[in-house]
Amino acid sequence: MLRIASANVNGIRAAHRRGFGDWLATRGCDVIALQEVRAQASKLPDGAFGDFHVALETGTLPGRNGVAVLTRRPPVAVRTWSGAALLGAPDEALTSIPAEDRVPLARGLSRFVAEGRYLEVDLADAPVTIACLYLPKGGLPAHLQRPERMREAPDGGAKYARKMQFMDGFARYLTRTRRAAAAEGREFLLMGDLNIAHTRQDLAAWRRNQQTDGFLPEEREWLGQQLSPRTLVDVVRRLHPDEDGPYSWWSWLGQSFAKDAGWRIDYHLATPRLARSAVRAAVDREHEGTRLSDHSPVVVDYDWA
Repeated sequence: MLRIASANVNGIRAAHRRGFGDWLATRGCDVIALQEVRAQASKLPDGAFGDFHVALETGTLPGRNGVAVLTRRPPVAVRTWSGAALLGAPDEALTSIPAEDRVPLARGLSRFVAEGRYLEVDLADAPVTIACLYLPKGGLPAHLQRPERMREAPDGGAKYARKMQFMDGFARYLTRTRRAAAAEGREFLLMGDLNIAHTRQDLAAWRRNQQTDGFLPEEREWLGQQLSPRTLVDVVRRLHPDEDGPYSWWSWLGQSFAKDAGWRIDYHLATPRLARSAVRAAVDREHEGTRLSDHSPVVVDYDWA
């Protein structure tokens, strides 16, 4: 059995103050993909990754982004878009290592290589490639921007265009790297915060959010295009086909968490054979009564032999 989790910690230091270290030590996971680590190596809290080996891509933007994959055994290989990663064992300092990608970077992704948005490892104890992604949040296209309804100043659709460029390039890249894993006899699992709620089941207040970034028709269509019974399967939706949610993100504001008025934007997308082995999926809404982040870990048990 492999217990694998994905968690946007929204800052590893803040998450530790809320109990992330105890969750890490007690949840029994074998692999954990983290997004929004938001700390350079020198700023990580003591024992940031517990008793796990870690592969970390911090990016170069202070206090932003950053992805990591935690494993029980050192990974066989680590790949990033920047060509380097940080690797560490429990109770040891992180070491910078070369981490060249194995497939060509798709057109449109070069502007994102230093942002710490993608990391890929090959597991040592199972023929599985784990990919961790933090997809840009984006924004609204210019024609939907109304200043009176926006918390930020209108940007003419710049953040929207940036997200769409990323998605366009990443779709091509995802096909290449999934096929590369298959050529090496490995299953492929993409996890992370995709900042898209795919269907009405994935967003509690879908009626009033149809012109909100993260639920725009073109974003939802893009995500649907990455999924099929022959390529990648939405594992949690496969295990929970008929229910709303389970949601994985709630605003800190108001009563959205108490009312479970959330979004499902954190995913496990697996190749078909691996997806079929999934037997349980859960969202850890709280740990000992405390939210670890505005996201909650999505934990899946894979009966993989």
